[in-house]
Amino acid sequence: MRARRLAAAVLALAFAALSQAAPALAVQPDEILKDPVLEARARAISAELRCLVCQNQSIDDSDAPLARDLRLIVREKLTKGASDAEIRTFLVDRYGEFVLLRPPFNAGTALLWLGPFAVLIGGAAVVWANARRRRPAAPSALTDEEKRELEEVAGR
Repeated sequence: MRARRLAAAVLALAFAALSQAAPALAVQPDEILKDPVLEARARAISAELRCLVCQNQSIDDSDAPLARDLRLIVREKLTKGASDAEIRTFLVDRYGEFVLLRPPFNAGTALLWLGPFAVLIGGAAVVWANARRRRPAAPSALTDEEKRELEEVAGR
């Protein structure tokens, strides 16, 4: 019984390790171009494009029908001789900069790029302000009444 559990655990770990090592590409065999150079370019371009349905996957990794359509558009434009930049420009013109997994830094995306740093700096400022506010005040001299009470407690 123990051997079965151990074997099952080892198989589960091996499966988990293999599934993490190999990306789950959604590209179907009928989409793959015959020219390996063009196919490599298509994979490189589609790895940089966001699936508009899944939103956190590239179109290369998504099984959504729209992702398939975008992969086919990329491959069609490559076979017609379009450059990588022309394909990206076409898709950005059609779907906006949201289609890019790594949007460029410009006025429209500045908050996206600088927002995490602003939150980090703001959080550090709040922590610093709270730490300064909570500093103990310098001890003041004892009043005459406090001195008398202290002498009584000390037994003098």
